[in-house]
Amino acid sequence: MTESVPSDKTATMPLAMQFVAGGDSNIGRTRASNQDSGYCGFNLFFVADGMGGHAGGDIASAIVTHRVANSDVIFDTPDEALEAMREAMMQANRKLSETVEQHGELAGMGTTFSGLMLAGGKVAIAHIGDSRIYMARAGKVKQITKDHTFVQRLVDTGRITAEEALVHPRRSVLMRVLGDVEDAPEIDLMTLGTKPGDRWLLCSDGLSGVVPEEVLERILLDKGSPDEACELLVYEALEHGAPDNVTVVIVDIKSPAFALNNEPAVKFLGSAASDVVVEQNKDRRFLRLLNPRNLPEVFGLNQDPAAFLPESEEYLDLILRQTRSRVRMHRLRQLVILIAGLGLIFGGLFAAYSYTQTRYYIGESSSGNVAIFKGIHESFGSLKFSEVYRETSTKVNDLSLLQQDEVRRTISADSLTDAYIKFDILLTIEGK
Repeated sequence: MTESVPSDKTATMPLAMQFVAGGDSNIGRTRASNQDSGYCGFNLFFVADGMGGHAGGDIASAIVTHRVANSDVIFDTPDEALEAMREAMMQANRKLSETVEQHGELAGMGTTFSGLMLAGGKVAIAHIGDSRIYMARAGKVKQITKDHTFVQRLVDTGRITAEEALVHPRRSVLMRVLGDVEDAPEIDLMTLGTKPGDRWLLCSDGLSGVVPEEVLERILLDKGSPDEACELLVYEALEHGAPDNVTVVIVDIKSPAFALNNEPAVKFLGSAASDVVVEQNKDRRFLRLLNPRNLPEVFGLNQDPAAFLPESEEYLDLILRQTRSRVRMHRLRQLVILIAGLGLIFGGLFAAYSYTQTRYYIGESSSGNVAIFKGIHESFGSLKFSEVYRETSTKVNDLSLLQQDEVRRTISADSLTDAYIKFDILLTIEGK
């Protein structure tokens, strides 16, 4: 856990605030390596989700993380902090392009980036890709950033619903990333106010795309520490299958009077926690992470579904057609399930009714006579499940009080023969 301690410079700021932060990263249940990176620093916090599979998504996120972490210094205003983050991200983007020029096997690698920096009593936010930033305040959780994906663009233009976007097979195809794909990527920049009691969550889509929204909100609104909340969120991602790497960073804003327990510390998460080096091997340079590469990833057997494609109407139309096809199939499945369900219900009701018509009982008819009824005595509202099969001339009132009570409460029979036998026994007892 990272806790801030006001320096001489922050102590002079009119809206100086303190914070408690925590972070965690997990490879997930299906990935061969962790391509996520994260950073908890003194005033800067971010996550970066690498893309490119075995071609270098882990390297991309680690390079960007270490480059942008250099901007973790104190700024007097949020505008200065915002410009510092933007410039650091652009430098990191150029570094990725240079790396690909030197190592062609890494072509196509890139990374998302969602970060915030505390400055001047506010929060400076920089965002690109589909990692996310949330803010929890006064019992409510709000998503601050917007995903730079094709399906999100279709949601924004009203062409598909948010629910359809959640399950779309191409929801991880990005329109904006840091990488060797663009010289000047468009970065979302904003400054927002913050106050003691606010909780900020930064996460890769391994969390937001897997853990249900209500579960995420419940954990964020709980009073546990940032480290505890991070641990719970990663646990929930694993419980829900964790098909992707998951990285979370949480920052709790505290008042200037809050008593801090620990000195500030920098924490790197995920692939950024390993060193990225360029080695020389017989005049051939290659880039690698100082962590083992599993064979499934080396041979591309465990590919990352995230990909980058420049914005195009053709691709938007393709996704829209796929969405409409999925919606039609979903509605068809719902109709089939509905018909099958109704068939089972009516079939069950018919079977139950048919069974009742194999039963008989002795009771009192509407004219007060002893009668043999076919069906069962029970009814459902005005719906009856029996009818008079044979009405006798014997009046119920002519029977003994005991027999009258039995007939009016009905005497059940397993079959028509059994009903006649019990009727004969009834008359025999009465001496008729």
